Amino acid sequence: MSELDGLLRDKVRLLGNVLGQAIAAQHGDSMLQRIEDIRLQAKTARAGDDTDRDRLLALLKTMPDDALVPVVRGFNQFLNLANIADQQHTASWRRSDFLNDDADRLFNDLLDRLQKNGIDGLDLSQKVADVNIELVLTAHPTEVTRRTLIQKYDLIAQLLQQRDDLRDGHPRLKDIEKRIASLVEEIWQTDEIRQTRPTPVDEAKWGFAVVENSLWQAVPQLLRHLDNELRQRGSSALPLTAAPIRFSSWMGGDRDGNPNVTSEITREVLYLARWMAADLYLRDIEKLGMQLSMTAASAEMKQAYPGHEPYRACIHDLRDRLEKTRAWAAAKAKGKECDIQPIVHVDELLQPLMLCYNSLIDQGMDTVANGLLLDTLRRVACFELSMVRLDVRQESTRHANVIQAICEFYGWGDYHSWSEEQKQQFLLKELQSQRPLIPTRWQPEPDVQEVLDTMKVIASDVGEGVSCYIISMASEPSDILAVALLLQACDVRNHLPIVPLFETLDDLEQSSPRMEKLWSVDWYRDYCQGHQQVMIGYSDSSKDAGQLAAVWAQYRAQESLSSIAKEKNIRLRLFHGRGGTVGRGGGPAYGAILAQPPGSVENGLRVTEQGEVIRFKYGMPELALRNLKVYVTSVLEANLLPPESAKPQWRDAMETLASDGVESYRGMVRDTEDFVRYFRAATPEQELGKLALGSRPARRKAGGGIETLRAIPWIFAWTQMRLMLPAWLGADDALEQHISHDKLDLLQEMYQQWPFFHTYIDMLEMVVSKADPVLAQYYESRLVEDELQPLGRVLRSRLEQMRKLVLQVKQQTTLLENSRSLERSMSIRNPYTDPLHYLQAELLHRNRSAEEEISQVEQALKVTMAGIAAGMRNTG
Repeated sequence: MSELDGLLRDKVRLLGNVLGQAIAAQHGDSMLQRIEDIRLQAKTARAGDDTDRDRLLALLKTMPDDALVPVVRGFNQFLNLANIADQQHTASWRRSDFLNDDADRLFNDLLDRLQKNGIDGLDLSQKVADVNIELVLTAHPTEVTRRTLIQKYDLIAQLLQQRDDLRDGHPRLKDIEKRIASLVEEIWQTDEIRQTRPTPVDEAKWGFAVVENSLWQAVPQLLRHLDNELRQRGSSALPLTAAPIRFSSWMGGDRDGNPNVTSEITREVLYLARWMAADLYLRDIEKLGMQLSMTAASAEMKQAYPGHEPYRACIHDLRDRLEKTRAWAAAKAKGKECDIQPIVHVDELLQPLMLCYNSLIDQGMDTVANGLLLDTLRRVACFELSMVRLDVRQESTRHANVIQAICEFYGWGDYHSWSEEQKQQFLLKELQSQRPLIPTRWQPEPDVQEVLDTMKVIASDVGEGVSCYIISMASEPSDILAVALLLQACDVRNHLPIVPLFETLDDLEQSSPRMEKLWSVDWYRDYCQGHQQVMIGYSDSSKDAGQLAAVWAQYRAQESLSSIAKEKNIRLRLFHGRGGTVGRGGGPAYGAILAQPPGSVENGLRVTEQGEVIRFKYGMPELALRNLKVYVTSVLEANLLPPESAKPQWRDAMETLASDGVESYRGMVRDTEDFVRYFRAATPEQELGKLALGSRPARRKAGGGIETLRAIPWIFAWTQMRLMLPAWLGADDALEQHISHDKLDLLQEMYQQWPFFHTYIDMLEMVVSKADPVLAQYYESRLVEDELQPLGRVLRSRLEQMRKLVLQVKQQTTLLENSRSLERSMSIRNPYTDPLHYLQAELLHRNRSAEEEISQVEQALKVTMAGIAAGMRNTG
């Protein structure tokens, strides 16, 4: 075991001990001993001791109901604390002397290769400044941890860092460990399960807290790091207002399938974002007012602020304006009228700060200028007035229904029944008409009015905080033109980007011809001004066709869209709707970006960051700094050193693999009799709805089968029982058929030389390493009726075959040979995750067998779901 592993295990041991003390204090030593016995038996059972496994299962089956909640809570909280130790340890050692930070190494290695390829240092700073990345924080129901507990976990991480910084024997060590013990006791005495679902405003506030507590510090740190490394290579400094990364959000704007997100919610969240931004800037401004006490100033500075302390005069003026802006936003968020004049343009912040900066440089005070003042300038450039801008997303039929209602009111006909050509003709005629479209004395149905009210919010004084309008299930140019017409009718005048989202396999395959038709419309080309965003959906395409067919369809769609956009002289920016899991397009950013088609990120990259992924990647400033730097490095590399195009034989192989994969996947999920019955019996899918994860319903429509189930609960359910089916099903048959036709050498070549295929196989390896057929079989034995169990045996056999195929393609003898950190992380969690799985299967059995609800069983079941999510480091 390395010194690093020893340090991590020491932290895990410390947290485990203080958690044990908290459990014993409330429930007695006997309860703590019960939990410890279960843990030890689970550990030896995983190591292959069948006798201990039998004892463990017998113990769990006979456990009284009143012991269930404390036991599952103990394992759940240990996993949460282990996650905190792992995150803090990762952040800590990356800045230690043990090892160069991965992100620094990647960036410096890239700079070396760029210089070898003839891009000299003088060009590099502008290349970095030109990087255009937008990370979109979303509130899909994947974050199961309450914000109350997240705040306590963050405090523990800070204390662990303080403990790292002190030598053994330091007098403060005991105080730090006492405070950690106190926080763990607070956590133990706090309900870890939300009793009510969070509102969309709650979710938005959670997103704002991530910016406040982490990203606000990480962004200027990132730019300092990049600046220093570029200067060391002879490059010029980054531009003062360089902003290679910006942030947006779906929290409070995504109403697709979520009736809880209304126009009033969107309006409130937009004003709250303005309030939060003003409040954060005020904190910087207050500090600058203390710092900038000097009197020497440039002539321009003295002319603008002629008093004795010109910098303070400037800063005090900014402070007054920000205070008024904050008061204005607070009043408007509550729906009150307010005649205060707020800051309305980012230049009203930037210009005074730039005046101070240039004056300080002019007077030789470079150190002062390049301190907090430069950090504040860079925050303004990144976060602007809204901190995070808001995407609005709505489903295409909602807009068509508004047009239909207008046509019915005027007697213009049945819009829904018109051909695509007729719809386009009508929409283009109305777009160029001078008369109002919306009747003045019209009282439409509530759903119609809600769409119009949302667009009126975008047209209001806070509408500049909206970044784009996304249309899900967009299938024709008329879907985009309908939104353009309604925005115009509601007085939105700023050419708001309209973003079609292509999600299913068929939509991805048809995305290029549909966009080509749209880009051939003269009016629309004028509207979009040569710029277009297109969103690629990862979740629904994977659920629809299987992950293998989906990733290839996504790749081909990006290639084709990029090619047509260049032909049409359109600057295309692709927006990747990735989830947190492999089954929804998740995975390490560096490999994922380099796996994109050559040239597909040259106009920038937009990508979603979701739920628990946000906390694990950006929950601490050090982790955020690392992940932001990885994004900058990967986009820079993808644009300046793009991989070679795929060889024809590789593409042919992928076509065959994808075709075989979708046939195999759908053959099981759609065509196998009793598959749905097995899914609902073997997984906690039906019970999932009782866990208050997010504001969004788990199904698009009440009732129905798998087709109505959202991708997140679909993957959540399979993850909970550790079969991980959505990420690999179909790939097993496809790869096996290819190898049986003597194509193993070709697959190995593709893995070694093609970033796209390399990344895909690595993702498969990660998934099958987390899958556990022994645990899956136990769920089946407790929950699935005998006649369905042969199907489970087939699925587990296919999973085992998937493992062997991954090893063949990677030419390895064991999984995770090159992923020591993941292997280490799993080894720490498994002794605590395994009992939760066994307990969950037992609880599901009791819950389904009981004639009436048993409160202890219901509560314990919810805790197991949260605990397994913590152990797996993701939900859906």
